[in-house]
Amino acid sequence: MEEQVILVDEEDVPKGQMDKMEAHEKGLLHRAFSVFIFNSKLELLLQQRAMSKYHSRGLWTNTCCSHPRIGESNMQAAKRRLMEEMGMDCELNYLFKFAYRATFENGLTEHEIDHVFFGMSDKLPVINREEVEAFKYVDLDTLSQDIALNPDAYTPWLRICLNEVIAHASTAQIKNGHTA
Repeated sequence: MEEQVILVDEEDVPKGQMDKMEAHEKGLLHRAFSVFIFNSKLELLLQQRAMSKYHSRGLWTNTCCSHPRIGESNMQAAKRRLMEEMGMDCELNYLFKFAYRATFENGLTEHEIDHVFFGMSDKLPVINREEVEAFKYVDLDTLSQDIALNPDAYTPWLRICLNEVIAHASTAQIKNGHTA
């Protein structure tokens, strides 16, 4: 059975479930999450999506992202995927959510309410090659400048939420090894 996503309304209230690919083909609003892991230098861990991904292959994005499973909390899903994609485990803190819609070259559409989690870790990832092509650490100023110069090298959801991520990071919400 194909992976299911949780369909939601604009208020993030569950409305049912659907096969992941069908939801992306129809552009239906569903629940997602994004994880942002920072090291003690406050550099963000980015991943380059694997070339085998069904959209946004080879693009740089936040540490990991996906969809919670039916019956799984956003936090449980975020921790599960952080381990599955990056081989990492650390404390995560929920910070905010945002909605977006992005259509891709292959006709698929991401239409998501994306729940954002921050974490701190100096552990190096052990990447899952089926999910991740490469990784790198980057400070937020450099990332912001590069996205402005090379937007097509990054996923739409990262470009959309980066200013809010920067606002949370710059207000000391990730300093001192925790998010407040």
